[in-house]
Amino acid sequence: MNILIFVLDIVGTLSFAISGAMTGMKKNMDIFGVCMLGVTTAVGGGILRDLLLGLTPPATLVNPRNVFLAIGISMILFFPFVRRFLFAHQNVYDRLMLWADSAGLGLFTVYGIRVAALAGYESNAFLLIFVGVITGVGGGVIRDLFAGDRPYIFVKHIYACAAIAGAILCVLLRPALGLDIAMVAGLAVIVIIRLCSAKFRWSLPRAQQTE
Repeated sequence: MNILIFVLDIVGTLSFAISGAMTGMKKNMDIFGVCMLGVTTAVGGGILRDLLLGLTPPATLVNPRNVFLAIGISMILFFPFVRRFLFAHQNVYDRLMLWADSAGLGLFTVYGIRVAALAGYESNAFLLIFVGVITGVGGGVIRDLFAGDRPYIFVKHIYACAAIAGAILCVLLRPALGLDIAMVAGLAVIVIIRLCSAKFRWSLPRAQQTE
């Protein structure tokens, strides 16, 4: 594994673990619940990806490094002084959640495309995009279901659409620029769209109830 891929994997895991653990704390879960949400958010999308690609057992079960990373960061966030700081500074909490979730979404979307391409599906653009998006949003969907919320991708700003846009760009650029550069470009687009959608409150049209 080259250094870029290693960094993407680690940073994506930590980003989504932070997102999941903070959601658990906001829901007043105990330390087990906080760790479980951190772990499932961090590795859930990757497990779904591997199952779709027929890569069994999933990589995270064979090498549980990312599970331990997610547990570690979840426990750090659970420390009383860390919790008190985050909840006493709502602005810091909101920004950390936004950045962690955006980074995790972008990192895991392009990483999912890489895994699918190396699994022998490099010529199937639809599959690459689909698997990339599932890898990016899957952990967050599991997190929200465990937390008793409607999945974030259906109600908050532009989310899955950002992953789709970045995945399409990554797949289109890969033949000309190589996979690594295409992944960086796709990641950048996803994070930029997510941050802009939060700042400017971009949202998709919603169904309105009619009388």
